[in-house]
Amino acid sequence: MDGTLTFTIGLSEGIAWPWPIAVYLFLAGISGGAVAVALMINFYRQKTEATPTIKAASLIGLSTILLGMICLVLDLTNPLFFWKILVFYNPTSVMSIGVMLLLFYIPLVAVLMVMSFADTLSTWPLLGWIKPLCNWLEKFRTWINAIVMILALAICAYTGFLISALIRFPLINTAVLPALFVASGLSAGMAATKILAASCFGAKESDGDMHAMHLAEWPVMATEAFCLLMIAIALLSGNESAKLAFNAFTDGVWAIVFWLGAVVVGFGIPLLASVVSGPKLESKFSFYVAGLCAIGGMMCLRLFILYAGQMNTLL
Repeated sequence: MDGTLTFTIGLSEGIAWPWPIAVYLFLAGISGGAVAVALMINFYRQKTEATPTIKAASLIGLSTILLGMICLVLDLTNPLFFWKILVFYNPTSVMSIGVMLLLFYIPLVAVLMVMSFADTLSTWPLLGWIKPLCNWLEKFRTWINAIVMILALAICAYTGFLISALIRFPLINTAVLPALFVASGLSAGMAATKILAASCFGAKESDGDMHAMHLAEWPVMATEAFCLLMIAIALLSGNESAKLAFNAFTDGVWAIVFWLGAVVVGFGIPLLASVVSGPKLESKFSFYVAGLCAIGGMMCLRLFILYAGQMNTLL
């Protein structure tokens, strides 16, 4: 072995990009989506304070991206050599570009989270210095929020660019995939943020920020559906390999994962719950069910794209 880092052995042999990569794509998408949506709402509503949605999004953003990085490192052929991707860069490599984005995104999301919880953290032993530091950082809050928001959207898109570089697989190698991953990341990120903000930080389902995310769900889901439609049409009108890849939507276990998991659970149930609960989100049951289903549907979509995309092609 020459110590080269690849993603072909790791926790799963055989398929080139196995389930840990799907989990990483899922977690990174939620991280970027949650942070991006919360900050966009803050900009739209001209807020700078740590709202319940910002607290929830920053906590989700940091925890999920760190868990995703663990999955990514464990899937390396030689996990102990992960530091090499932090030192050696290839500006023409999607992986290297993604690592550079993560090197800025992770610490800045950590800063955002610390600023959001400064009052609480400063009461802990030996952490009294956090509050004065965060008070000083408040002067740069607008810039920090703007940079983190851009990086969060870039992380969502990067997860799509990362696997679309697999040129042998028509379902995966499409320019639409980054847009699909941004939309699905925003959808699942909004769902996770709403659930955590309501259950842990006292946000009401009828609050302005929560209501804004509820209204945004419809266009985001419509964008997801449109991206999937474009991928399907491109495969049907493509070459022999592309037409074979289209079978992923109709045959085998991954077709079931797509239609039952991504479509019925990820799209159908949240939309039905949204209609049943109404614009004021009066039903707590439908609120939590819709959110959990949106998150589960996103995971099913990631698994379908990654596995079905690699299995349905001409070699």
